[in-house]
Amino acid sequence: MFEDLEQYERQVYSQCGEDGVIARIFECIGETNRSFVEFGARDGVELSNTANLRLHHGWQGLLMDGDARVDDPLVRREFITAENINDLLVKWQVPARPDLMSIDLDGNDYWIWKALDAVQPRVVIVEYNVFFGLHVSKAIAYNPTHIWDETSYHGASIAAMHSLGDRKGYALVYTDTYAPNAYFVLRSELPDDYVELPLESVARNPWSDEPADSAHREWVVV
Repeated sequence: MFEDLEQYERQVYSQCGEDGVIARIFECIGETNRSFVEFGARDGVELSNTANLRLHHGWQGLLMDGDARVDDPLVRREFITAENINDLLVKWQVPARPDLMSIDLDGNDYWIWKALDAVQPRVVIVEYNVFFGLHVSKAIAYNPTHIWDETSYHGASIAAMHSLGDRKGYALVYTDTYAPNAYFVLRSELPDDYVELPLESVARNPWSDEPADSAHREWVVV
């Protein structure tokens, strides 16, 4: 069903090939409400995983970013934490099951997805930390005020995200060839005969086995 996603990678507004992969996934599973949520949205266009859907395919949704420099009226200026994520989704009236959620906060991504239970997206794209081996399940220590300092101290390993997705009812269907994105589809949206592949068959080789520039900082086994 998703064996050919690599050939669909295509950039319109996204960082790399996310726009094409997203389009192909929804060709396979269909669209429902064409609703999205994107955290870490910047201005809602540059490097956005949802701009193509919004600007060219009639989708609507919630864009949030905590950067004080965000001044676009389209983007809600919200500093997202594990404590407030569910309240924010209720505040901005996100549907119970949006088609897509994109998480790219360069920090507490794992902890915020873990805390999220106000909605259940059909597809989740989450950025992961590429500086860990495939079987190292670690995330940064949770800090609600965390801001990325442009080091490798951010997010969580692909093994950690894979395990979290599994517990929340999602199958990992793809990882990008370049950008560190993992694509999860809610199992209830997959055909009954869909066969999930092991992590080793879906994930790319890591850029390294351990993050050298942040080895001295606190990583949590999850």
